[in-house]
Amino acid sequence: MKENVFVMVLRYLVSIDVIDKHRPAHLEFLESYYKKEIFIASGAQVPRTGGIILAKGVSREQLLTIIEQDPFYQYRCAEFQVFEFLPNKYLNVFGNMLKDIA
Repeated sequence: MKENVFVMVLRYLVSIDVIDKHRPAHLEFLESYYKKEIFIASGAQVPRTGGIILAKGVSREQLLTIIEQDPFYQYRCAEFQVFEFLPNKYLNVFGNMLKDIA
């Protein structure tokens, strides 16, 4: 079975001071989904106007429910855009990480 990958683009809606206030809780949220092997990469945009999260192993509906648990979403610190794609070309190491893509 081929597995879709999601790119979530966060755009900050508040000052960096407010972002930094909620960042520890946001990092805990991220870590919980890394442990479940749903999130596969994340980081701040350059310049620091938002962030990017890569996810796999869930449906779009499940991912939207997951986003609602993010403190950045709960406190209206960021808006989220979700892009879904089906990788058909990738490095072997990436394919191994995604497991079900072949």
